Amino acid sequence: MTKISKVAIVMGSISDLDVVKPCLKTLDDFGISFEARVISAHRTPNEAHDFAVTAKQRGVEVIIGVAGKAAHLAGVLAAFTTLPVIALPISTKLMGGLDSLLSMVQMPKGVPVATVAVDGADNAGILAAQILGLKYPEIAARLEAFKKDMALKVTGDDKELQARLEENRK
Repeated sequence: MTKISKVAIVMGSISDLDVVKPCLKTLDDFGISFEARVISAHRTPNEAHDFAVTAKQRGVEVIIGVAGKAAHLAGVLAAFTTLPVIALPISTKLMGGLDSLLSMVQMPKGVPVATVAVDGADNAGILAAQILGLKYPEIAARLEAFKKDMALKVTGDDKELQARLEENRK
């Protein structure tokens, strides 16, 4: 499968990688190329700025900002680009990720950031694919197949449930 387009995944810390791995797999499954970096909004703000302002010229079409706790990374990246930015909040020991989530969804007018569930890496990858699917028919077709496969699995699970219930009634 030829990889098309590009997503940039920017993590605030290398410790975020375990949560991000399903996103990377999802992007691979949809045939989407990606780059991944560790850049901190607070500890390396100049790098965050430079990364965001040069992303488009590097071929990046969607950015996924991954962070926990104060979790300003996605918002900082969004402030410096017109590319769509998806925020992936990371769970924390202190508040279970609520702190991360609230930091990401409370963006001011004019600086939108789409936010997925805490530790929702699969959905971050799928949302990136949906955005890119508007431009790339190949990705849109893969999304259609993905949705059909999900529906078939649920239908199969329901048939299995009905069979088990029928067996229990005997």
